[in-house]
Amino acid sequence: MQSPPTLAEIVARNAAFSPGKVAIGCEDSFLTYGEFSARTKQLANALAFRFGVARGDRVAYLGLNSPELLVLLFACARLGAILAPLNWRLAPPELAFIIANAEPKLLFIEARFSSQLAFLTVAAPEMEVIDLDRAVSGSALLEMLGAQAQGKAPITGRFEDPVLLVYTSGTTGHPKGALLSQASLYWNAIASAHMHGLSATDHVLTVLPLFHVGGLNIQTTPALLVGASITLHPRFVPARTLASISDAKPSLTVLVPATLEALLAEPSFAATDFTSLRAITTGSTFVPEALVETFAGRGVRLLQVYGATETGPISVYERFDQPRDRRDTTGLPGVTTKMRILDEAGRIVPSGTPGEVALMGPQIFSGYWRNDEATAAAFRDGWFLTGDIGVTDAQGYLFLRDRKNNVIISGGENIYPAEVERVIGAFAGVAECAVVGIPDPRWQEVPIAYVVPHAQAPLDIEALSAHLAANLARFKLPRRILLRDALPRNAMGKVQHFVLKSELAASLAAGKP
Repeated sequence: MQSPPTLAEIVARNAAFSPGKVAIGCEDSFLTYGEFSARTKQLANALAFRFGVARGDRVAYLGLNSPELLVLLFACARLGAILAPLNWRLAPPELAFIIANAEPKLLFIEARFSSQLAFLTVAAPEMEVIDLDRAVSGSALLEMLGAQAQGKAPITGRFEDPVLLVYTSGTTGHPKGALLSQASLYWNAIASAHMHGLSATDHVLTVLPLFHVGGLNIQTTPALLVGASITLHPRFVPARTLASISDAKPSLTVLVPATLEALLAEPSFAATDFTSLRAITTGSTFVPEALVETFAGRGVRLLQVYGATETGPISVYERFDQPRDRRDTTGLPGVTTKMRILDEAGRIVPSGTPGEVALMGPQIFSGYWRNDEATAAAFRDGWFLTGDIGVTDAQGYLFLRDRKNNVIISGGENIYPAEVERVIGAFAGVAECAVVGIPDPRWQEVPIAYVVPHAQAPLDIEALSAHLAANLARFKLPRRILLRDALPRNAMGKVQHFVLKSELAASLAAGKP
């Protein structure tokens, strides 16, 4: 049986149908589908014949969002190589660990990150480095593409080959590299098309970082696989995002709650024309109902999507054409996904009973790079264990409760911090909050709340405590409310509860209240 086409071949077919159509616009440059496909082939030739990249080799990229990153992804697909996009927000030792673990044959790097090279080349001394100084030369990569390659690289990649190595930020220890195959990205795109009604007529605005699957795979790679157009920003800038929504008139975009809040804080938000948007997809963390209602008031539907780096990420979602008759749901399992809710023994629990969310589907990752132990622990009978606690209703809609590791067990009762956080977040004067557990000699654990007050609104702690007492069971009430200027978050806007727990443990160990 003949293998399905590679991702690069699918884009080449889009180019055959619409060679002059814009595939990617970034800043003042544009790539048509014909140009994008041609550059993919050119880069694949250069990788193979100038640098000896072959099937299974890793190629790393350290830079802001750019068309070059997407060309590189599809060139790797053509060869069967693996792209490792690096999180430029990481500290040099963190990046050095990833480089040492992935052992890339090549590193494409923007000049703005050249201060990292001393760490990275020590971690992988055999790695060749290619300067991508777009700001000075226009694009060192495109200059390289103009050089004569020594031959024409055959398509050696296969549909089932791994093509993407994305490192997850674990709560403890070092990050793990999740391997996603070309098949994973293809089936993820099928789910995206079903979720968004995505087609060649769409225009996607991408502002989230492409080193995460949220920015890369929720809409961006699906858009290229269906022949849609993309406006790409190097990084998220609130005012520029709003200007693009008004001027470029995209039909779809992805924004996490933290970036949505940043848009609300912009003076230009009130004047922004949102009429072109069919929907804004959001997720990564719990989405406050007030945020959903604010954008609904501007005529914009917020669609929730649930998944993880290991799941492509599209797994559970709302559809753009569904009525919004349920609050706080992340939707139904998608067309490529099966879902179960399991107890600690791995048994399926009935609807209405919380348990761990387990997923199965062709978009699920292949495993963790060079970490068989972690891979084995992530699966049970072929089901990927997400580590998230959720509950379904009678119709199968998923309602997330919290991360399994965040659950606070107090006097034999489970307390889901996200539930308490929703109640705190609804109180006037609270900008954001996080709830973690603290050891207690009598109850095992009790909840503690970290609260960031609104800068422009006073926060009445006594009134907040009364609000909590009126809306939560007594055992769920935070024993202390601690004020902070900000909460620790990762690049996708998720609050890092483990950082707060570590800070709290260190404070207690030092005898501080």
